[in-house]
Amino acid sequence: MKITINILFISLLFLVQACKIEEKCGECFSAPAAFTFAIVDKLTGENLFTNGTYKPEQIEVLNLADNTKIEYSFIPEQKNNLIRIYSIGWKTEKINITVKVLNQSIFNMYVDAVRKSEKCCSFTEYNEVLIQNAEFVLDAETGIYTIRVDTHIP
Repeated sequence: MKITINILFISLLFLVQACKIEEKCGECFSAPAAFTFAIVDKLTGENLFTNGTYKPEQIEVLNLADNTKIEYSFIPEQKNNLIRIYSIGWKTEKINITVKVLNQSIFNMYVDAVRKSEKCCSFTEYNEVLIQNAEFVLDAETGIYTIRVDTHIP
């Protein structure tokens, strides 16, 4: 009987300590970073959606492994119409995608993402992000990738 009371007391002590640890942590959650792209003319620097060369409904974002559609949003801004891919990094994954406009691949992207949980917080760590088959510039302040497309091919 004495052993049972001791076990019960120790179990209760662990339960109380676990609650105290939870109180110190609070809830902490970080969504994965979205990938944002501006598609511009290589020679003029004009946004190809803003100048009417491309239309938002012509965009297609696909997983290259199985041709399934990848969620994205089109963000209409006065001069900087943007494509935002927000569905990568919610889980640990290595993924190859292609962004197409008018059934033509504009660029490919490879992402190696690891979803982690440390010190009461969950977050995504990107081991590698590669933009392929396109000339691009990454603005470190805004996180926007500017993809430069040659629309003046003779």
